[in-house]
This record gives sequence, C-alpha cells and structure tokens, in this order.
Amino acid sequence: MRCMLRGMDMTTRAGFGRRAFLRGAGAAIALPALEAFGFPQAAARPRRLAVLYTPNGVNVPQWTVEGEGKDYVLSPTLRALEPLRGDFSVLSGLNQENATPGEDGGGDHSRAAATFLTSRRAYKTGGADIRAGVSFDQVAASAIGGQTRWPSLQLSTDGARSAGRCDSGYSCAYQYNLSWKTPTLPLPAEHNPRMVFERLFGAGPLGADASDDAARRELQKSVLDFVREDARALRGRLGARDREKLDQYFSAIREVEQRIARAETPQGAEVPAGPDGVPASFREHVRIMMDLTALAFRTDATRIVVFMLAHEGSNRAFPEIGVPEAHHQISHHQGNVEKLTKIAQIDRFYVDQLRYFIEVMKAAPDGEGTLLDESMVLYGSGISEGNKHWHNNLPLVLAGRGGGTLRPGRHVRFPDPTPLSNLFVALLQRLGVKADAFGDSTGAAGDL
Repeated sequence: MRCMLRGMDMTTRAGFGRRAFLRGAGAAIALPALEAFGFPQAAARPRRLAVLYTPNGVNVPQWTVEGEGKDYVLSPTLRALEPLRGDFSVLSGLNQENATPGEDGGGDHSRAAATFLTSRRAYKTGGADIRAGVSFDQVAASAIGGQTRWPSLQLSTDGARSAGRCDSGYSCAYQYNLSWKTPTLPLPAEHNPRMVFERLFGAGPLGADASDDAARRELQKSVLDFVREDARALRGRLGARDREKLDQYFSAIREVEQRIARAETPQGAEVPAGPDGVPASFREHVRIMMDLTALAFRTDATRIVVFMLAHEGSNRAFPEIGVPEAHHQISHHQGNVEKLTKIAQIDRFYVDQLRYFIEVMKAAPDGEGTLLDESMVLYGSGISEGNKHWHNNLPLVLAGRGGGTLRPGRHVRFPDPTPLSNLFVALLQRLGVKADAFGDSTGAAGDL
C-alpha cells in the first residue's frame, strides 16, 4: 500500500514494515522514526549490529589490559577510549581454532578473514571452488533483514576481489570478504562512499530512474534540494521534538554528502584522482563509511553492517602517523623493537577510529536514547600476534548496550580457549534470532 501525504510517501509492504520517505528526482530520503508517524519515544527500538574488522593482528603487550571487571586498567593501545569506558567492554580469551594452520599449512591471513565471522574452516583453493561457511551476520540478515530496506551492508576501504590467488594458495575471495551468504558465496564489500550514499539516499530500488542520481550530481545539488519543499511542508506539521530530530538528521546527511563531494574534487594537480567518492585520506575514508553506517541505522535502512577497515594481510602504509612502512610487512617484526613500536602506532590509529564511531553512535538520537544504546558494535581482528599468526586470545572490543542486553564498562575474560562462535550465538540471541549453536560453538557466551 502506498499513499501520498503532501510529499510524504508512506510505504507498507509485506516483510518491509512501515517506512516514510521524502522523494524527488534521484532522491529517496528515508525518514527516522518520528512521533508524528506513530512511533512513540518510549516504543521498543530495533537492535543493530556493526562489525569492524582490522587486519594483521596487534602489538599484544601494548593491547593487553590489566585486571578484570570494572576495575581493569586500559592498556596503552586502548587509552584513547578512556572517556568512553562506560560504553564498551574489552573481551579476552576468545579463539578461532579453525583459522590455525593444521594440515593446510600457510595462509593464515586468508583463514583469519574467512573464519572470523563464519567459524568454519576455509577450503584451501585458489580456484573457483571456494568454500567457507555462512557468516553469523548473514544468519541474522536472513532472520531480520526482511524488516529493512537492505538486509545488510558490507563495506570496506579496498576494492572487492572474489577471484585470483592471494595468500599461500588461497583464493583472494577469502582475504577480501568477511560476509558469506552461503558457504560458496561471499558478499563483496563496497569501498566507494558515493555508491553507499546513493544506495541509501538515491532513487534506490523503489522505482525512480537511477539516471536521475547522476543528473542530480551533475547539477551539483544535494539530495536535500530535491525534497526541500516536501521537507518544509512536513516540518510544519511536526512537534518540537520531531522537528529537532529531523533537523539533526538532515544536517548529518548534508555533512556526509559534502565530505564525499570534496573527495571527488582533487584540490591540486599533484593529487591523483581516485574513483568518485574515495577520499585521499585513509582516516577520512574510514570515518565517512562510519558516518554512513550511522545514517543507515538511523533510518532503519539496515540493521546489520560489516565494515572491513582493511583487507587481511593489508600492506597499507600510514605516513600520516609516521609509519611509511607496509603494515603486513612490519607485522612480521621478529621482536624488533622499532617495528613493534610502529605496529602499536597503527593499532592506536585504528582504535581512534573506533572511538570516533562510538562517539557518532552515542550522539545520534534513537527514541529516548541513542543509537549506541540500541546497538552492538564488535571491533577486532582474526589474528592476535601478527608475527606468529596466532588466532587465540583475539583482540576484541564490544561496544553499545544492545537494547539493555549488554553491560559495558568491563574487561570480560573468558576461559582460554573459548570459541569466538560462542559470542556470535549470544549476539544472535540479542538480535532476536533463535540460535543455540553456530560454527564450532559450545554454547552462548555469558557475562556480556
């Protein structure tokens, strides 16, 4: 059923829920939950899941925290999170046994990524006969994804690769993908912020001509320009709380849109032009993707986002923080103090991006609380010690309150070894998915 109410398109369809859009040529602005649409502030809010992945392990001594429970001491690597320590927990003792070499020999980076969300051993092949397992985010997407415009979003800062040989005889599909819809079908991640933005706010799959998206951008207009009159009419019918929420939401959209536009316009001839929408700054690239994730959650466009900040085995350099060497190369430090120091610098860079995302989620209103209150944000890597390719005691942080089902602010130490899949069972249950087992789990992780 679709009806027009002075520019506001209220759409209801089976399995899609009630959603409100402001529409224009090449624009479909999904609106946040407003009281005027029958969403009271006290209503139960949907729970969201974001997974943030970093490659190549960490400097373990600099990552490791002291103490347990609420009285733990943040490590040097995690110190930037101190002002937010009531919003996250550090998890220790969780392992991915299926990522270890065994009879498969080398290829730990491929196994680390392929196993991280599937908890299944990847079949070693460089051909088309890839096989891992269904990832836990896709188990959730199958159960709850029909309630949103997009069942899930897969993001990265690298181009997608699903073929070729990358790591000791493993297909590149393993190293570049975290989400697996089936055991043989990885879901490629989008690395271009412009494409993500258009998926969220362009014509989309609801019927408008996608060529309008390009025409709008060619005119250098904002998506908000095309719904301005409808938005003004809508705003006049809203109460004070709804108006404030709408203004904050539109400001967030416009700010992200402007940053993407700046990335598409090189500021000097010495800066090589990349694909549309991809910033020259890695930090800015990561943060735009995080802002887009928050916008997707605010409009309930999706409730599940998996973001690979860099593919496993990444050789990205970090000259902006004084590390011109390739990340993967120096992760094989062999105890070299200078290399370990630089690894810790990279670790702190990534943790600072986590801090940024937590702050963005905490600042975004959602009902009586915030997006962070209703979300679960899992941050970590499929490798702990990069030089030795350890897959035990993985470096993990779990942020958010999961709609009141999580108790952040602690260091939770699980008996080592405990399968990481136990955590996935617990998170699936908190998303409303009936799950007693997943991968190699031995039960649901407790004390979260």
